Amino acid sequence: MNILVLGSGGREHTFAWKIAESDRCDKLFVAPGNSGTGAIATNLAIGVTDFEAIKKAVIQNNIDLVVVGPEDPLVQGVHDFFLKDEAIKHVAVIGPQQVAAALEGSKEFAKEFMMRHNIPTAAYESFTKDNVEDGYKFLETLNPPYVLKADGLAAGKGVLILEDLNEAKTELKNMLVDAKFGEASTKVVIEEFLDGIELSCFVLTDGKDYKILPTAKDYKRIGEGDTGLNTGGMGAVSPVPFATKDFLNKIETQIVKPTVDGLKKDNLPYVGFIFIGLIKVGDDPKVIEYNVRMGDPETEVVLPRLKTDLVEIFQAMANKTLANIDIEIDERAATTVMLVSGGYPEAYEKGKEIKGIEKVTDSIVFHAGAKTENGTTITSGGRVMAITSFGNTYKEAIKKSYQSIENLHFDKMYYRKDIGFDL
Repeated sequence: MNILVLGSGGREHTFAWKIAESDRCDKLFVAPGNSGTGAIATNLAIGVTDFEAIKKAVIQNNIDLVVVGPEDPLVQGVHDFFLKDEAIKHVAVIGPQQVAAALEGSKEFAKEFMMRHNIPTAAYESFTKDNVEDGYKFLETLNPPYVLKADGLAAGKGVLILEDLNEAKTELKNMLVDAKFGEASTKVVIEEFLDGIELSCFVLTDGKDYKILPTAKDYKRIGEGDTGLNTGGMGAVSPVPFATKDFLNKIETQIVKPTVDGLKKDNLPYVGFIFIGLIKVGDDPKVIEYNVRMGDPETEVVLPRLKTDLVEIFQAMANKTLANIDIEIDERAATTVMLVSGGYPEAYEKGKEIKGIEKVTDSIVFHAGAKTENGTTITSGGRVMAITSFGNTYKEAIKKSYQSIENLHFDKMYYRKDIGFDL
């Protein structure tokens, strides 16, 4: 079959790398892709939300399956676009329909869903600029730190955690009244702060049944010791050492099962990945957020551990036969370290030549913000590459990733040297 992956990051390079291993894949396309996907697939210069151009490419290249990487096209209804069009409605799409993608597209929608289905999460209330004064009063009822979340998509930057009450009030005004995050913060969810250690759970569902992929933990802050600004993610580890069998069982019974059952009860059509951001509070898991796609850089440690043919899994999801598939996981640990452009997540320069990729032999190099120009690989984004390694323990794997990084260089290259430090 011919397959199209939508997206251009490390997540999509990982998808392409895994799909390319499958005998079931004849031709592989990535739109728009990057230098990494260009080496194993055909890149198409199409934006992920240009649905008409995607349709044209699907017809021209006889695409049978579309795998949606990022959240934007899902929240904008790419799956619905396919279903409504006679020419392409036969094409299988991996990713939920628009009404279900609101689980990521709206923080308030997600919170209401959790409350309805008794899924453990932080207490919350939501506010608009019309009741910003009520927001100030609600903040006064909470203990610091204060958590403010832009309701809509803000490219991973719409969550603020603040220690000072007055600062929290100022930022609430900045978000609601001054549109700090544009459209995304016309509504803001304020919630109680949960104190614990975070991890991510990844679920595959065909809308009826589900399979759970390995857990992972990612590191969001730019600075070592989890300090500084939030980023898209600086590294990840899988499995999560503190996620015991008993704890994983709680995740499944208290969170995963009620989530999938809730999707069915609420008639939210869902074929795709559910990424559940969790926090371990005491011995119990609580949901921080839902994403309606795989995480990045967690994909770079979760998918490499998957031994089962990914295309076979996708076909089963599309055919609603996921229950019949056995998913086999590599017992080894996987870790990834993200190399980023100097200055990221604030202003950074692009177009820096990346040297030494061919010297990396013990790790997998997943390209993210990188492209090929005149035969040279150069930086094109903030997060440039993810260096993934296997080991019998996460410490062994992380050591391998850092050894591989010594071969790589681009001007002002930065990475965290403490991934896994808190485990």
